[in-house]
Formats: sequence, C-alpha cells, structure tokens
Amino acid sequence: MKEQHIHIKGARMHNLKDVEVKIEHGKLTVITGLSGSGKSSLAFDTLYAEGQRRYIESLSAYARQFLGKLDKPEVDFIKGISPAVAIEQKVNSTNPRSTVGTITEIYDFLKILFARVGKTYSPVSGNEVKKHNVSDVLDAINALEKGTRALVLAPLLNIDKYGIDRQLNLLKDQGYVRVLFDGELHQVVDLIENPPKKVKEGYLVIDRIKSDKDSEENISRIGDSVQLAFAEGNGTCIIQLHDTKEELEFSNRFELDGMEFVEPTEHFFTFNNPFGACKTCEGFGTVIGIDESLVIPDKSLSVYEGAVLPWNSESMSKYLNALVMNAAKFDFPIHKPVEELTEEQYDLLWNGNKYFEGINDFFAFVESKSYKIQYRVLLARYRGKTKCTDCKGTRLRKDASYVKLGGKNIQEIVLDSVKYNLEFFRNLELGERYEMVTKRVLPEIVNRLELLSNLGLSYLTLNRQANTLSGGESQRINLANSLGSSLVGSMYILDEPSIGLHPKDTDKLIQVLKDLRDIGNTVIVVEHEEAMMENADSILDIGPMAGVHGGEVVFHGDHKALIAEERSLTAQYLTGKKVIPTPDYRRPTKDKLTLKKVYANNIKGMEVDFPLNNLVCVTGVSGSGKSSLVKDVLFPKMNEVLGIHRGEMKYSGILEGDTHRIHTVEFIDQNPIGKSSRSNPVTYVKAFDDIRDLFSKQQLSKIRGYKPGWFSFNVDGGRCEMCEGEGEITVSMQFMADVHLNCEACNGTRFKQETLEVEYKGYSIADILALDVESALELFKEGTTRTEEKIVEKLQPLFDVGLGYLSLGQASSTLSGGEAQRVKLASFLIKSRNPKPTLFIFDEPTTGLHFYDIEKLLIAFNALIGIGHSVIVIEHDMDVVKCADYVIDLGPEGGDKGGNLVFAGTPEDLAKCKDSHTGQFLKLKLEKEAKV
Repeated sequence: MKEQHIHIKGARMHNLKDVEVKIEHGKLTVITGLSGSGKSSLAFDTLYAEGQRRYIESLSAYARQFLGKLDKPEVDFIKGISPAVAIEQKVNSTNPRSTVGTITEIYDFLKILFARVGKTYSPVSGNEVKKHNVSDVLDAINALEKGTRALVLAPLLNIDKYGIDRQLNLLKDQGYVRVLFDGELHQVVDLIENPPKKVKEGYLVIDRIKSDKDSEENISRIGDSVQLAFAEGNGTCIIQLHDTKEELEFSNRFELDGMEFVEPTEHFFTFNNPFGACKTCEGFGTVIGIDESLVIPDKSLSVYEGAVLPWNSESMSKYLNALVMNAAKFDFPIHKPVEELTEEQYDLLWNGNKYFEGINDFFAFVESKSYKIQYRVLLARYRGKTKCTDCKGTRLRKDASYVKLGGKNIQEIVLDSVKYNLEFFRNLELGERYEMVTKRVLPEIVNRLELLSNLGLSYLTLNRQANTLSGGESQRINLANSLGSSLVGSMYILDEPSIGLHPKDTDKLIQVLKDLRDIGNTVIVVEHEEAMMENADSILDIGPMAGVHGGEVVFHGDHKALIAEERSLTAQYLTGKKVIPTPDYRRPTKDKLTLKKVYANNIKGMEVDFPLNNLVCVTGVSGSGKSSLVKDVLFPKMNEVLGIHRGEMKYSGILEGDTHRIHTVEFIDQNPIGKSSRSNPVTYVKAFDDIRDLFSKQQLSKIRGYKPGWFSFNVDGGRCEMCEGEGEITVSMQFMADVHLNCEACNGTRFKQETLEVEYKGYSIADILALDVESALELFKEGTTRTEEKIVEKLQPLFDVGLGYLSLGQASSTLSGGEAQRVKLASFLIKSRNPKPTLFIFDEPTTGLHFYDIEKLLIAFNALIGIGHSVIVIEHDMDVVKCADYVIDLGPEGGDKGGNLVFAGTPEDLAKCKDSHTGQFLKLKLEKEAKV
C-alpha cells in the first residue's frame, strides 16, 4: 500500500531541533517562517537531499561511480519519500549557447516542425523550392490523355568536353540505343560510323512510352525508366511529348533560380552543431565588431548635431557632409534625433546609398587602412561585442531563414516574444497532409508556451540567453520545463517561485502549481507570499525566530488554523496583530535626478524624476521596464556623471537635475558576495581583520610572537597546511565528481593545533568563526577595548538587517541571493558613517524575506536615508511600496505593452490610480490594514 505521508523524524540539519513532521502526498504544502528559521534546511538539505541520495543508491554500481557519493542528512528516518525534483532560484546555466527555447525544449520541437513541415523559398524569386521524385513524374504522365506517346530523356552532360566519339562508344557499351541530338532522334550505332562535329543540345533516350494509368505493368516500367533518367541526367529527367514536342522537366535536386538549397533536417536548425551554426559567429550570436552604442552613444542627438561620433573629427567630416548635402534627394531627416528615425532610415544611415557612404562603408575604409597605426587606434575605439549581422543574433546559418512555416522563418519565431508565438502557433493550420507530424509536435509547443505565459514570462523571447535571466525567471522557466515533461508521482520542492513576480501574476503561478499537484505530484514550496499561503492545502511554519532560536515546527495545518496560532509570527502578520507600519508622513521631494529621452528595450522616450534623500520605489509588472530604466540607464548614467567607468552604455538617455548632490552610487543585487569557500560574511564586512588583531593581543600570542596574519586561513602561518586553510581535502576523481573529505589534520577547523591553543574568553579562533552573529555580538559587547568596539560596530549592521542567525565563518557560496544582498547592505551601513551622500540602488531586496525581516530591512533603509543617502528600490512587495516616499510605476503591462510611465507620486495617490495594477493591489493592502 502506498504511503499517504512523507514522515520525517529527528531532522537535525543546521539549526533544526529534532523536527518531526508528516507532509501529505498529492498536496500543495507551503513551508514558511523567518529567514534563517530552518525552512531550506528542512526542504532542501533534508528532504530533497535524501530523495537524491536514495535515487543515486538505486542505480547500478557502474552509474554511481560517475555521480559520487551523497552524504545522508542528519535525520533519524524519512518514510514515504518520492523521487525528488528541486527547482531553486539560482541561475544554473553559464553556457552562452543556452537559451529560453533550449531550456524549455520548445526549440527542440521547433526544429522537428521546421525540418518535417517547413517549406523552402528562394530569396531571389520568392517561389517555393521543390524537389521532384519518381511519383511526381508518374503523376504528370498519368494525367496525360491515355495513349499519349512520349520520350523519357536524360540530358547528356559535358558531351563536347570528353569528345562525341568517346561518349557514343560509352553509351553503346552501356546498352543504350538512341540519342536526341539538337532535336533529332538518332541511333547510337549510326552516329558512331558518322559522328557529328558539334552538338548544341544532347539527350539520352531512356525509353519510349505510352501513358496508360490503368496498366500496372506499364506504370512499373515507366517508374524504372524515370529512376534511370534521374541517375543518368545528374538529377534531371525530361518527358518530351511525341506530337507537340512539349517538354516536362523534373529535377530531384533541391534547386531553383540557379541556386542549390540544403534540404531541411533537424541539424540544419541546430546552432550547437557545426552544420547548422552561423559561419560568422559559430553559433554564439555575437561577434567582435563595430559596436553601435559606441558609434552613436547619444541617440537623442540628430545626425546634424553630431550623433555619429567618428564623423565629428575634421578629417572624417566629409562622410557627414556628403549625407547632409544630399539628404534632400532621398528625404532623410538630418535634424531628427537618431532614436526617432524609422527602421528604414536607421538602416540607410548605416548602409548608405548612391549619394553617400554609410557608417558600414566608413568602417570598411578604416579597416582597409589598418596598416596605419592611427586607423588601428580609431578602429579599436569603436569595437565591441555586437550582435552577429548574418544571423541577427539567432546563431543559425543564414540559409535557415529560407525555410518558412505559416509565412515565418525560425529566426523570426525565436526573436518574437512568448506572447506572439503563442498566438501564432494556436492559429497555425498546416492541413491534413502534415497531421501525423503536427498532432504530436504542435500541442507540445503550444502547451509549453502557455505555461511560460501563465508563469508571467510572456515578455521573454525564445532567443534570450539563459545566463541573463534573473533567479526568479530562471526558476519559473525550470518549473515550466518540469510541467511540460508531465512527470507524475514525484515530489517537487520550489524555493520562492514568486520572486520577481508582480502580485497581478501570482494567481497564474498558483494555478500552475495546483495543476502540478492535480496530475499526481506532491508540491512543497518555500514561500512568504500571502496569496500562496491562502491557496495552500497545508502550511508548515518553522520558527519561532531565526538561527538558534528557530528550527522548530511552530504550526502545521491549513490557512484557517494558522490564523488562530498565537505562537506563529507569520499568523500575527497575516491577521494584522503585527503590521509593518505605514509612515505617518512622506519625506519632501526637494532635490531630484531627472532622466529624459530614455530609450531602452521597450522604453521609448520616457522622462521621469527620482527624488533624492527619499525612499523611491520602482514598481510594475514583470517585463514592464523596471530593470531597463534603473539598472541599464540610471546606474550607468550616474556613473558617467561621476567619472566612473563600469562598462559601456547599452542604452541612451539624458541625466539632469541635482547630480552634484551625489558623490558615489552603489548597485546592490543578489549576486553572490564570493564564490570561494574562503569568503564569508565576517571577512566581507572586514570584522575578521579586527578579530585576528584581537587574538594577536592575547597573552599566549605575545609570548609566541603571533601576529594578526597568524590567525588567517588565507596565508601561511597558523593555518593547517595539509588543507591550506580550507578545512577539507578535495580529491580529484578526473572523470567522476570530486570528493570532499574532512581534513584529518585539523578536523575541519582550518587551523593548526598551536593556533587553536590561543583563546579569547575561552573561545579559539575556530570557535569564534562557528558562532552566529547574534552570539558573537553578545560576546564582544562585554569587551572594553577599542578593538572589541570596532568588531561590534562591524557586526551590528549584520544583526540589524536580520542576519543575526548567520555563522561568522559560513561560506558565501551557501548564502541565498537575498542573504548576499543584505550582507552587502550591512557592509554599506558600516561605510555609511562616511558623510558623502551615496545613491543606493537595490534590486528586489525582499527576496527570501519574512514580514518580520522586511520590517528590519525598512529600518535599515531609513537609517541610510537619515544620514543623507538616497535609496531606490526595484520591488513588488506591497509592504515596501506603502512605506516609500515616492513610487514610480511602469507598465501598464509587460513587453511591447509596457515601457510607459503609468504613475509617479506618493503611495496614497498611487492607490487611487485606476490604470495601475500596482495601485489596485496597494489599495487592497491599505484597506485591509485600515480594517484591523
């Protein structure tokens, strides 16, 4: 009998305290609780880890040797476990060839569809390229009137090249009797005796036939003759009617308009295969070429005003003058800003015409002179990684675009958004002839596109590189892939799938998870989203607090029961007993930054203000242009004003206003603070320097002459030399996974025994690194020296941003995106004692945060603003939006229906804006709080 529950008993991973819980199969279970309470320890480090371990142990010994050994999690037992699938926030793909289309397998189905059903069209005439076979010729002959006489001919190739005598003798030896020279029928034997001097047109007569579709014997004979004609005529067969001398020409070669085409196969559309990859960029989609953003850095300028930078010099101004003097002849608007030019006008500027040489011609000239140093320098100034012009960034060989389906080629499809592709494939009709192919492939494509759309990703293109996706987008794409595979009877564990998702799209995500449950899977979601909890079958609240004060099951039941649970912090926030207070007043907007003429992705000509010394929140649905505006335009433009070079400008805009009020700008995203095992929170906030200094001042250190460097695990001295301060030995298994073993010399402490003998208040340096931030603060606050005060000053911000549960020596690579972001925030809180006003930009800082932690985060933001800094936050969380001084809402939708400024002002006014999706959800939030 199948187990009804997953029974976990005695879970002790990390801070879990002998947790026992039963999770029901075939249900949607949400695990919630404070950051660091033990949610991920239970879901991923215990449940998923055991599922993976059991799966690997079920494999043969041969297969296991390639997978390595997984350690058993610290748990007494887990019963009723299913095969486990984990979908995490991390962007796993670093492969530049990996795209949204390949991850979701939509592209695999597209290749099959285009290879089997796609029609090739000539780029010269636009006519379909067809290849004839024997049955096509038979159909044409059978369509003739019964008894019609005809000749089956094969053209004689190179008849004069090898000599007519020799060719005739060869034909005689092969058994052929007749030839057709210049329209006259001849016996081969007669011509051998009296050969012609020259032949303009020669054909070999394969057979003389009569049409009779009722005679199977006749049809079979004609079929054999046609096949022989194709073989002898190098793919060409001609049927010449006896009475009219009309010729019906057939070719089994794939050619038209004097061009030979490649017959479509799956490899023809595969950019990971040398056969299908673009020959220019080798399947990467980008090349080192002339970077448009460097040639025209400010698109708000017109051509006349000097938008084309290399034409502004005196020696190269002749190119600009040629365009200006002749512009009237082809109606080119030289006074219009480049960003407002039509696509045809912009192409003309680059490609030129008979009246002037375009930018491409200019650089072709520069390259031709590259033997001179000044031209090489000029060329290098405008080179960069650019989209491949041959394949338009789609990575495919150029002739793949000749194959079309429903009027579109595969390049156009992958460059289109999910939204438009879904509409295209839903309406695609290919007829009964292709039903065997389409009845399996087409529903798969439509189904996966619908999943992406339902998960709020309709604005993505199939050509989007996987390593450019955010953590939330990556997770939802993996979720769509899992759903598309229709796996049943499995255990899906998801890590906050609502990240980066506007509340408007949360309902769609919940429905997708319910569908996953309804087909027979157990869905376990680590989540803080209120709507997700309301729709869950079961809620598991871990806590009551974080770190050493967490790790217990506070509540397990449905949403109604959770609200009545007094011990649960989650319940207190859901019921309104605890709330993140809405500020009584909004800070005035005195100084501000103004972005004008912003052109980036779907943003076209926007103008928007960013008040300084305020908490500014940028909101909008997924794909509305938030990141494009803040990350891709405001941040680099501010760096440009400050004279900081951090890569080239991708998009254009003009930054005005009180820029002199800002001395530096910091962009804080969720990228890891360090990837090595040596990087950890205490080193990132520079507290470890003071801790090592403190240990060097202990009596035993002074006696032995230990300096602060002795207590570092990064340099020779006091560290364990067997593991070189790593705490573990990595054994390389070549073709198998590396094996990590605890260092036998130091037992994982990283230090030599004599180093560990030095103690501070009974703690060795290894013991200090094992402490959590909260415990370390209590320990060092008892001290009276300046060094101890400095340690407290550097650790306190970590505690203030809700990271009191982190171990001082925890590897940075094990931190979540939200935790890494808050460690960065803590490091800036330490630096913020510096009075220089800084502009802080945060990208979704509430990722992974409980209501309780969001309250602490807002306190940290207000602390930054209180000492003169400015904070801009890209956010969806309504608790942050309601606490902002100024909200910039983009939309109204994502993709091509986004990129507009829907609203700018206070949260109260936003709640009254009927055109804003964010405003509607904010209104519900404020109304709910007013009732409590």
